[in-house]
Amino acid sequence: MFKKFVFVAGVAAMMAPVAVNAQDGDNGSIQIKLLGTAVLPDGQITAVNEDLVGLPATSQTKADDNIVPTLAAEYFVSDNFSLETIVGLTSHDVTGDGALAGAELIDGLTILPATITAKFHLNTNSGFKPYLGAGVTHFFIFGEDVGTDAADIGATSVDLSDEFGFVLQGGVDFKLNDNGLGLSVDAKRYFVGTTATFQAGNVSALQTEHDLNPWVISAGLSYRF
Repeated sequence: MFKKFVFVAGVAAMMAPVAVNAQDGDNGSIQIKLLGTAVLPDGQITAVNEDLVGLPATSQTKADDNIVPTLAAEYFVSDNFSLETIVGLTSHDVTGDGALAGAELIDGLTILPATITAKFHLNTNSGFKPYLGAGVTHFFIFGEDVGTDAADIGATSVDLSDEFGFVLQGGVDFKLNDNGLGLSVDAKRYFVGTTATFQAGNVSALQTEHDLNPWVISAGLSYRF
């Protein structure tokens, strides 16, 4: 876990000179956003790599939704082009579906989605400025615990792999005044998976591939300077 935070700190350090060199006006300006964010993951099984427990054929899983605060930092290279990164943590439980309906499988997994997107802003000559974006992400997953029902059949630990993926983005910024204050509405669709490995003592009893692929919907205030 320590290595994960060192990586994120390194990314932040590399971005620091960009912020220092920001200038007044649209070119080279910085925008900070404080957002309320709904994280709506999938979590379904896409493949079974290892199965010593005899999963029923119609076994499936799902991850619950969460609402969290997030912080976004955006650097405008020009009026119409920017780079954005987000800071936030989201926590989820994974339960069974299909033949496993209602089973508590994984508790309290936390995701740190290190993400950077490139955004193109449409010029509307008004305070209403829509944008489209795309980028890359790396999901750091930690804190996961074995759920009650998984423990009942002998699972003693579970690990979800960290993975790279990509993200598509769309949204709109509304200018509220001439002092940099605005309102932002943003939608992202992540395409990223993970491998879940359940251990029974020293034995790898079950390993499954999962699509997380969350929708991430945000709204909040922005300040541009």
